[in-house]
Amino acid sequence: MASEYFVFDLSSRSLFATVTVAMVHFWCWSAAAVCTTLPIAASTSLKSANDSEVLEYVNPLIGSQAGGNVFAGATLPYGMVKASPDVNGENTGGFSTDGSQITGFSALHDSGTGGNPSLGNFPIFPQICPSNDINTCKFPLGARATNYTNDSIIAKPGYFSVSLENGIKAEIAVSEHAALFEFDFSRGSNGNGSADPLIMLDLTDLWASRQNASIHIEAEEGSEGGRIKGNGTFLPSFGAGSYIAYFCLDLSGGTVKDSGVWVNNRAGTEPKDLYVTRGFNLFYLEAGGFVRFRGPISGPISARMGISFISTDQACQSAQDEIPGPDYDFDGLVSKAQDAWRKKLAPISIESGGVDENMLVSFWTAVYRTMISPQDYTGENPHWTSSEPYFDSFYCLWDMWRVQLPFLTILDPLQQSRIVRSLLDIYKHRGWLPDCSMSTCKGWTQGGSDADNVLVDAYVKNLTNIDWNLAYEAIVNDAENEPLEWSVEGRGGLASWKRLNYVPYLDFDPNGFGTNSRSISRTLEYSYNDFNLATLAKSLGKDTYKKYIARAGSWQHLFKADQPSDINGTDTGFTGFFQPRYLNGTWGYQDPIACSPLADFCSLTSNPSETFESSAWEYMFFVPHDIAKLIELLGGEETFLERLDFFHTSGLADIGNEPVFLTVYMPHYAGRPGLSARRAHYYIPSHFNSSLDGLPGNDDSGAMASFTLFSTIGLFPNPGQNVYFIIPPFFESVSITSPATNKTATIKNVNFDRGFQNIYIQSAKLNGDEYSKNWIGHEFFTEGWSLELVLGREESSWGTRVEDRPPSFSDATGSVGYMD
Repeated sequence: MASEYFVFDLSSRSLFATVTVAMVHFWCWSAAAVCTTLPIAASTSLKSANDSEVLEYVNPLIGSQAGGNVFAGATLPYGMVKASPDVNGENTGGFSTDGSQITGFSALHDSGTGGNPSLGNFPIFPQICPSNDINTCKFPLGARATNYTNDSIIAKPGYFSVSLENGIKAEIAVSEHAALFEFDFSRGSNGNGSADPLIMLDLTDLWASRQNASIHIEAEEGSEGGRIKGNGTFLPSFGAGSYIAYFCLDLSGGTVKDSGVWVNNRAGTEPKDLYVTRGFNLFYLEAGGFVRFRGPISGPISARMGISFISTDQACQSAQDEIPGPDYDFDGLVSKAQDAWRKKLAPISIESGGVDENMLVSFWTAVYRTMISPQDYTGENPHWTSSEPYFDSFYCLWDMWRVQLPFLTILDPLQQSRIVRSLLDIYKHRGWLPDCSMSTCKGWTQGGSDADNVLVDAYVKNLTNIDWNLAYEAIVNDAENEPLEWSVEGRGGLASWKRLNYVPYLDFDPNGFGTNSRSISRTLEYSYNDFNLATLAKSLGKDTYKKYIARAGSWQHLFKADQPSDINGTDTGFTGFFQPRYLNGTWGYQDPIACSPLADFCSLTSNPSETFESSAWEYMFFVPHDIAKLIELLGGEETFLERLDFFHTSGLADIGNEPVFLTVYMPHYAGRPGLSARRAHYYIPSHFNSSLDGLPGNDDSGAMASFTLFSTIGLFPNPGQNVYFIIPPFFESVSITSPATNKTATIKNVNFDRGFQNIYIQSAKLNGDEYSKNWIGHEFFTEGWSLELVLGREESSWGTRVEDRPPSFSDATGSVGYMD
């Protein structure tokens, strides 16, 4: 049966072909779905980002449904400005393809976050007032919400376009600190082209968190264009305090008819200035400004919006410097953005081996999503002046340290070094490493002090231009000093942690304040934080190594060997789980399946528990530095593997949340790397794929993307340690050239088949020599090594010997030597 689908030309802004192809996998999933930017046919040739067509495989709309919460609009790599439409449905990332209505177009967003919608400040909205009467325009958010047409959406790196149901078309391009919106009214509401187009601005954000705001209109009747500028104070979506954002909006493309401000559902041409507070009690005052142009107009209305966290003047200056006017080069902006993205993707090349096109789309889009956040706010830090980089939108490090930032360490190590330096600069000026940070504010802490893991992972992988003594000082501060408000930085319960070697249930903590929960998960995460600190201390020749390596074993104090678990009254057959303990050492109780997909989700605020966002079943496997000891406590390798299998097949595992990621690869520690490969192939593509709902959870600043990438290239990290677990790549070969050393590492499959029958390694060669270990170090990437894997349909003895398994601290074989 033939399927008809659309193909979009990435070199222009027009639909150039409708193609009928027999038996194609169609990416327009339904009449209500959205066409993606795909090449027509599969190819087994080398695919690298030096080839312009690689950008055609990037579909920013993947994850724009079902809670993926991705940012789908236009942005540069790590760009501060992220411009897109905003909707009244799933709007955490601004735009979604859930069929909801567009309420505005704004220039600041975060990507893949959970919880409250983030940013979306100062949305603008185009419309034509019926009968050209200003008071017939729809100013309040609920009244102006308008449907968009699904088949009009074009999303690609650095560009976004959509048409409203009333015929108004919007196109978006960006620079680092400014966005350029173009609104075509030629097919607008009345269709005669003589109406007076209006652009309004709303002094709000996606969360309606505005505390106060001001606006000033500079648009005289008869002038060619006008300016709206102002600022507002808002709340961070997952943190404390407030932030001020500034905007400078330049409008052009016609002669101004009138301008002014609006409040609620009424507008007037006087005054030209407005100051608005939040409103009375629960009443949220809606207000903003507008500029209306005299119709008919001959072309689009251009809206250039500069954004700053410093001042309105800086917002205006950045806009003019980056997008010079009045004759804006829209296509030039798109071209520059594509060049920037192509350069970032360039280190990777693959030989696909004829795999399904969807796999290529999923892969290259995931690479793209890893570099949306964190965001480079250098020069836009309102809190202190520094020559160091300043990054924002660590949302949150609890999510990012496990896979996303480690992937940047491979693909973009020079940028990752700047990110680490930014974390250290935050420590220098605020006194603490951040755990979560957004909108220049402190975010809530989720587990341990997760920046510790980020810093040490960077150290063991030899990132350069970082002050490691300062890093050691910062991590020791986390380990030894409790802040007054450990809800936003550092660790709570340190007095009990040092005295009892665990965080007690219902702890007495008069030294600081935070949510008194998560005693199990914090104990486990503090243990790994201290292992990372011990690693750095030993490497730097500090005499604190023994102290912190002893603390790294404290996780064992919460292991209750006789704790059973049942599901709906049926015994799972497994005993031994982490359980809460009181200050006096007696045991508390948390149902091991609580906080799993089989029970209620445990968030930080709505359902605080002794494990954070995961169950005791899931946290049972969070001992990244000592899996050998964990295997011993759980009854040996066979029981350990049975428990892992039950966990992943019973509905207990939440693959949409980061703590589960490492469990996919834990069979490596029991000498069964083939089981890890099999599990990865179960989750990809069943849970991670190229559909619009192709993510199992919110992307968490690229965490879901990075799980996809590491699994697909066949090397998965255990961050904080120089360890990558080896499985066969999902392509015939993958090569990555290190931007730091300019050396190219290649992992290649022999006997690869695109149907993924041969997924088990039979033998391996490293640089031409036999290689039996089922893991490898970061030197593989920096030295440009070559790994050749011979595949088969059945598990083999490769990588199964005790001496070939990844290192664990207490491993009796002596593989603990990686700490020596």
